[in-house]
Amino acid sequence: MSQNDALAAAAHLHVVLRRKTGRVTDTEWMAGNVDYARAMVRFAREKAHEDGHAELLPLADRLESLVMPLPSPPLASPAMAATPVTDVSARYIGRLR
Repeated sequence: MSQNDALAAAAHLHVVLRRKTGRVTDTEWMAGNVDYARAMVRFAREKAHEDGHAELLPLADRLESLVMPLPSPPLASPAMAATPVTDVSARYIGRLR
C-alpha cells in the first residue's frame, strides 16, 4: 500500500462524507490509523444504507482495501513446519539493547 494512495482515498471519502452527512473527518488519521479508518468505513456504510448515499460504498471499500491489514494466512501444516530454514536473514530477529 502506498501512503499517498491511502491518503487520497481518505481525502475522497472525507469530502463525500462532509457533503452528504455533515461529518468532518481527519484524513491523515484515517490513512494512518486502522481503528479510526475502520470506524469511518463502518460509518460510511451505515449512512449509505440508512440514507441512500450509495456513492459512499465504493469509497469505503477502497479505503478499507488500502488501510486495513489482510487477514493472517492459515497456520502451516506440520509437514511445512518441519522444513528447516537455511537463510540466516529469515531466522534473525533484531533487538534493541
